[in-house]
Amino acid sequence: MSKIIRRLGFIWLLSIVMVISSACSSEKTDSSDGESTGEKNSEPIKIGVLASQTGGLEAYGEQTLRGFELGLDYATNGTMEVEGRKIEFIVEDTETKPEVAVQKATKLLEEDQVDFLVGSSSSGDTLAVLPLAEEYEKVMVVEPAVADSITGSEFNKYIFRTARNSSQDAVAGAAAIADKGVKIATFAPDYSFGRDGVAAFKEAAIKLGAEIVHEEYADPAATDFTSNIQKVIDSEPDYLFVIWAGANSPWNQIADMKVQEKGIKISTGAPDIAALATMEPLVGMEGFTVYYHDLPSNDVNDWLVEEHKKRFDGDVPDLFTPGGMSAAIAIVEAIKKTAGDTNADTLIEAMEGMSFESPKGKMTFRPEDHQALQTLYAIKLEKKEGLSYPVPVLVRELSPEETAPPVRN
Repeated sequence: MSKIIRRLGFIWLLSIVMVISSACSSEKTDSSDGESTGEKNSEPIKIGVLASQTGGLEAYGEQTLRGFELGLDYATNGTMEVEGRKIEFIVEDTETKPEVAVQKATKLLEEDQVDFLVGSSSSGDTLAVLPLAEEYEKVMVVEPAVADSITGSEFNKYIFRTARNSSQDAVAGAAAIADKGVKIATFAPDYSFGRDGVAAFKEAAIKLGAEIVHEEYADPAATDFTSNIQKVIDSEPDYLFVIWAGANSPWNQIADMKVQEKGIKISTGAPDIAALATMEPLVGMEGFTVYYHDLPSNDVNDWLVEEHKKRFDGDVPDLFTPGGMSAAIAIVEAIKKTAGDTNADTLIEAMEGMSFESPKGKMTFRPEDHQALQTLYAIKLEKKEGLSYPVPVLVRELSPEETAPPVRN
């Protein structure tokens, strides 16, 4: 009888141990994010990148993608791994069409189950995708789209932008030419990028005492700007401030119509190298730029320039290359701050107010609207021996504090 009692006691004790062990196991593996609280998640981190690989902004897409891949290499010391998790990125072509951008973003979120979205080259594409980031609760790092409304009226908490916005451009552009009594006409493409840019420039210029005498908007796909330029001439401004993006720039027609010979000075943001090659008539112009490879003086930019030349047959990084790199660095730094946790709410808490080093120096995500505050450059276009295009020469750096845009969300 005693043997039977001992055996039953042993079985009862074993059952208790198994229940406790099972409970502990469930406690260790339970997590709403699918990650273990007892040990780090070793699943790959997936990043979906939206870019214009075709369409009118193809060159910008290529620059951003080059910078993004270089940025991941730089931020992970070439391992493509952070906090014990491999990084994978999947690129989708938006074709510079908002409806295609939505389709590709949906595919990345549903089929590829990415942890982050990055993009895109067009403000129109980006604005179409913003609601998906909120719907699927995924952080989206916006680069290089600049429309103010992205971190303004259309903002949601999942959006962070490493790209500068139109207001930052406007502050820099207005500082170069606006003053009391100065008459300015503007010329821009007729979509969110152009209209937001003009609105922001107008606000900054008026604050400095200038008068906006005419606003001209052109079809962004146009190749003939004759009637648009004539309307500017008829308004008799002191300056024409031009906002433009894309290969079909108006510079040759502005020269052909002898705008400057009519006493109208031209000012604009110095664009990418391909567009600079069309700006020979503007040598001597004072304006601003987002980036030119020999303007920033810091270790990150030095690495970018050297590595870019190695990988791309001696080519230097272009206007939007550092933006792609900055987006990648921001994501890696955020993951380090969360110790590998890719839960969106955890990432948002880590990224709000986060500072990180970029090719343009220190960037900081402003907590109020997640816009990255950053350096811009006041420049003058000059000829340089051995180069076929006018070169942006530094007049002075415009600090992140100086170019901080209004909060518009």
